[in-house]
Amino acid sequence: MSDPNIDRLLSERYQIQELVGTGAMGRVYRAKDILLGGVPVAVKFLAISIQNEKMRLQERFEREAKTCALLGQKSIHIVRVMDYGVDEHNTPYYVMEYLQGQSLSSVIRSRQISTSRFLSMARQICLGLQSAHNGIPVDGILCQIIHRDIKPSNMLVIQDPSFGELVKVLDFGIAKLVMSDSDQTKFYLGTLAYSSPEQIEGKELDNRSDIYSLGVMMFEMLTSRMPLVPTTHSFGAWYHTHKSQQPISFQQANANLTIPKAIQDLVMSCLEKKPGDRPQNINDILSVLILAEQEQQVVQSYKENTPNSSVQTDNLVVTPKPEENKAINSVTSKDSTKPQKTINGQLQPSAVYDDVKKQLSWPPGKPIADIVFPQPIQNNGELSPALWVMLPQLEIDKRLVCHRYNQFLFLSVPHPMVLWITVIYNHQHGAKWLPLYLDIKTSAGQENTLLLHKVGFYSLLLFARENPSRCYHVLTSNVAATQREKLKHWLQIGRISTSSTDPRMSKGLLKQEYEKIKPQILFKLDRLQIDSLLDTP
Repeated sequence: MSDPNIDRLLSERYQIQELVGTGAMGRVYRAKDILLGGVPVAVKFLAISIQNEKMRLQERFEREAKTCALLGQKSIHIVRVMDYGVDEHNTPYYVMEYLQGQSLSSVIRSRQISTSRFLSMARQICLGLQSAHNGIPVDGILCQIIHRDIKPSNMLVIQDPSFGELVKVLDFGIAKLVMSDSDQTKFYLGTLAYSSPEQIEGKELDNRSDIYSLGVMMFEMLTSRMPLVPTTHSFGAWYHTHKSQQPISFQQANANLTIPKAIQDLVMSCLEKKPGDRPQNINDILSVLILAEQEQQVVQSYKENTPNSSVQTDNLVVTPKPEENKAINSVTSKDSTKPQKTINGQLQPSAVYDDVKKQLSWPPGKPIADIVFPQPIQNNGELSPALWVMLPQLEIDKRLVCHRYNQFLFLSVPHPMVLWITVIYNHQHGAKWLPLYLDIKTSAGQENTLLLHKVGFYSLLLFARENPSRCYHVLTSNVAATQREKLKHWLQIGRISTSSTDPRMSKGLLKQEYEKIKPQILFKLDRLQIDSLLDTP
């Protein structure tokens, strides 16, 4: 029997194209937003089978949509809701970003998940849950959100052009707003295999119930087996299993696995029967995951940082320092900023000549303050990208001998935006972070992105706050070839995309990712600094 929704025009805007998923709460279709030129979206309708309680369920469904919309603005790891309503048949629906990927359950079935991949996935899932558990303002009241159905099929794994492998939490359809004055209805909602003991009993839940479900899922991610298995799949059998049966150990699940003990202990603590015996919040879990992930990355960094190669990990360009290339990677004197014609047969960026440098002065419209902004300069008769940086003179002097590294992150929706991160670093004085945003819908953002792609390096023009009339010092920073190609691709995406969203939303999401990766970057830079010192004769 044909689906009556196929080819239907919903709300005179969304052209329904195909059914892509079904669940207890509804049916999900791929559609295109004709108002925005055919942008793909996902539309979810309330399940027909539960229309008998139409008014109550419509209220719950609309609350779900509103909750998801607010949560999607807080975290890149939660599916973003863009619209919702009720159609002509009184069926509630909402419109989500259309995400192409595979469910975590498919990933688990297809291959063994490595420890490093598990740590990245689990951290991302926890960041999404952290946003929900911390609460969102609803009608002026901060309300915590409990997902209630944490399981692999509610996690979508996508390959993002900027962030790499990105995990998003789906379906807050049975989430409940935890409010002190709310009417808590006691009935079971969830998936039996992943339900906490208190959830399967129908008790009122808090964030620790999600933590139990997360523990079941993390065990499955690491071993491809369930930690708890009843004799039958009846409700009664699952009830007894979650209440009384102890989970199998990692050794019993797979004796050949090598999993850090800290991770094993974390997962098993999440599976404690009593909520008070589990980690009390997602932050406790995140701290263990992030530490383990950083330790893994340090080990990986040793393997990757061979003496004469460039390494790109998680969009961070790390360029080890060959002896013959010191002038590019570690500035030791003013002379080291003079032009380099060729190194190892490759053309290198020429630095700004002294006479050009003398002509540079702080733009009159810019404040005398610690700021950074992009503005191209004429370099040897050609336009090239540059960052204008004002800092106290002492801050500049601390890092005249330094490493420079850059990283670019991109977000296509809700608004195309590039986060351009520059770090000037030495071991004694640490890192000076110079982040800024390029709005790809503006001419300035497009110009700077195009120049970074074409030129392959940029100048860091350092001005001392105490004497802003002249450029105090100049550094250069290379852009890796892989990053240059990505910048070109992002520019193409940004030019053709449509956006009716405040750019500040994308800035906020990118800032969250920036804060998350800063410790990882510092680990890499510390390791690289130590390696370079060991290589010094």
